[in-house]
Amino acid sequence: MKQLRYDLILIALLLLLSAAAWLLLRPRGEGAVAVVTVDGAEAGRYPLSEDRTVWIESPGGYNLLTIAGGAAAVTEADCGDHTCVRTGEIRLDGQSIICLPHKVVITVEGGEADGVDLSAH
Repeated sequence: MKQLRYDLILIALLLLLSAAAWLLLRPRGEGAVAVVTVDGAEAGRYPLSEDRTVWIESPGGYNLLTIAGGAAAVTEADCGDHTCVRTGEIRLDGQSIICLPHKVVITVEGGEADGVDLSAH
């Protein structure tokens, strides 16, 4: 009988710890956003939950940012190498699209974690 009581206390503590961890680690606020910077200055924040097309002007040219289905992608640009267009969609926290010729960086903030544990050796 005493063993069952300790088991129930342990289960309750584990459930409490799990709930506390979920509350601390869950995404907050508006959810995932695409943060656009041009030449180091923030030019805009766009929620990935709202489909839209954003024209990004820079001194070097333009990039067309398309947000659809919870992901962001540069779908058109007038830079020479089009690396930004070939990057594809980003949706996970910390992912970026970079257009060096235009000095444009698009980064996802507040999205899902990518599941990669960089601390493991």
